[in-house]
Amino acid sequence: MNLKKLAISPEASLRNIGWNWMLGEDTLPYITNEMVAVSEEEAEAYFEAANELYEMYIEAAQHIIDNERFIELGIPENLIELVKHSWENDANWHIYGRFDLSGGLDGKPIKLIEFNADTATCIPETAVVQWASLKANALDESSQFNTLFESFVEQFRALISQNPTFDKTLLISTMKDYPEDDTNMQVLGEAAKEAGFEVAFEYIENVEFSPIEGIYKQNPTDGSFTRYDFWFKLIPWEYIGWDEPELAQILTEISRNNKAVILNPAYTLLFQSKAILKVLWELYPNHPLLLETRSEPILGKACVEKVLFGREGANVRIISTSGVATNSTDGEYFEQATVFQEYTDFMQDSVGNSYQAGVFFVGEASGLGYRRGGKILDNKAQFCGHLIE
Repeated sequence: MNLKKLAISPEASLRNIGWNWMLGEDTLPYITNEMVAVSEEEAEAYFEAANELYEMYIEAAQHIIDNERFIELGIPENLIELVKHSWENDANWHIYGRFDLSGGLDGKPIKLIEFNADTATCIPETAVVQWASLKANALDESSQFNTLFESFVEQFRALISQNPTFDKTLLISTMKDYPEDDTNMQVLGEAAKEAGFEVAFEYIENVEFSPIEGIYKQNPTDGSFTRYDFWFKLIPWEYIGWDEPELAQILTEISRNNKAVILNPAYTLLFQSKAILKVLWELYPNHPLLLETRSEPILGKACVEKVLFGREGANVRIISTSGVATNSTDGEYFEQATVFQEYTDFMQDSVGNSYQAGVFFVGEASGLGYRRGGKILDNKAQFCGHLIE
């Protein structure tokens, strides 16, 4: 791998252009002061791979719905109706997700690791920080595969056009005490404002839900309520299904009664479940972008065992060809069912750091960034931008 050292660090570049309002202190320390050098051909290959994979995901999701394979994917039963409804209702749009990919540089083939389709983060790093680093270091600002912010704006404009009977009011919600999530949603909110939305933020704990009336935020000053026709939640759908069954039912009724458009839609649960990797392999066996994935260890192959809805590399095991776990991570998801994906080596630099590409999909492939860390990339991984040379 070819890494380009930055004379001016990402933190300094952000301060210099006055964008510290976009990025909290918790976001900065893990941004590297190096960039991955990528050729135009390699960037184009990432672009084409993400677009092709998304079409494959659509086919796989339709197969799952047609064949009622929801339980196999770990979909909470109380969300199945909403998954179906959101899939069939054109008002519901998948605003964005992020493909995690191995390979792509130095002739190494691109392989799908997974798709963070529901609550993907790394938005500020990909859309803002790496671009700002180019500007601060007097590098060509166009020398990146990075139209992420502009693609968000276009997605929100299209969402407005698709839903002319809804008011252009968007409420964005996260959970308290997750500052990284708030930062991600600040960038998303700025894009929605540019597209023409009136945007507000509120922690989900304070949002009011009515199956008859819709979704509201209360004004703390006078106690009045404001209704919002669009609601984006950076809260995983499976959490709502498992931990908040009453809310799951209310959201189903809100959607059914056409009282609000909920984003990302519930059908992204199908994309988010790692069991879809097995379905993809069934539908597209030996596809060059896929790794063999099954419900049990793969005979004669090293593989990675993943829980269906694990996040940030938690509860992952790398298993050798002899069936011995060589690397593993702990986590809170240990009670979930698992799948086994064929093992592939991540790209590595000269000191042994592993690199995984992240390609955002926002209507089409829209932005590239890298995470680097150990053999299993967890919540301690760093973000590394890129430069097209």
